Amino acid sequence: MAKRTDSNNAKVEQRAYELDEAIEKVRECATAKFDETVEVAVRLGVNPRHSDQMVRGSVVMPGGTGKVVRIIVFAQGEKVTEATAAGADLVGGADLVERIAGGWLDFDTVVATPDMMGQVGRLGKVLGPRGLMPTPKTGTVTFDVARAIADIRAGKVDYKVEKAGIVHAPVGKASFTADSLKQNFLALLDALVKAKPSSAKGRYIQSVTISSTMGPGIKLDPVVVAKLVA
Repeated sequence: MAKRTDSNNAKVEQRAYELDEAIEKVRECATAKFDETVEVAVRLGVNPRHSDQMVRGSVVMPGGTGKVVRIIVFAQGEKVTEATAAGADLVGGADLVERIAGGWLDFDTVVATPDMMGQVGRLGKVLGPRGLMPTPKTGTVTFDVARAIADIRAGKVDYKVEKAGIVHAPVGKASFTADSLKQNFLALLDALVKAKPSSAKGRYIQSVTISSTMGPGIKLDPVVVAKLVA
């Protein structure tokens, strides 16, 4: 692993890359024996400690994510049938709440109808730290469960700025075509720009780095990148 890391690091120059060039470099450095995830890290000019500067939302990647997602849905009545027909992996109510409270966490995404949030709220300490708590902001608290499930299957990615002001989000797999990775990258940047808080001052996109799971970080010029979605 050390030899591969050193070899990949040697391939990356200490400069800002153009987007197309950066994507090709990421794919070149993705030499692990598995299909590495390509991730983008964007440092934003916000202070997440201020509630009016929190950046959070979701975006559907036009090229998909390449990930098989296990979706559970909290629903009751006719919404159970709707969620099941839409392809949810598991649908339930109080029984599902108890199962998760007991330690079961074999899922990737949670959707809930608004009338179930009173019960789901009990799982805040379990789901919250794992980024699994459903919220209207990301479209996972909704009565339109079929649409929510379809968006997730199509490649919806949730994003949230961390305490350091950085958003980390996957934009696909190393096996994706360069064009698919580029379109996903631009979709994420566009979503972040549109989510800019009115209270954020100064340069909003401060730095952008793209990398694969085991590869080195490749820096892009934040000014040039911001212009791509202006």
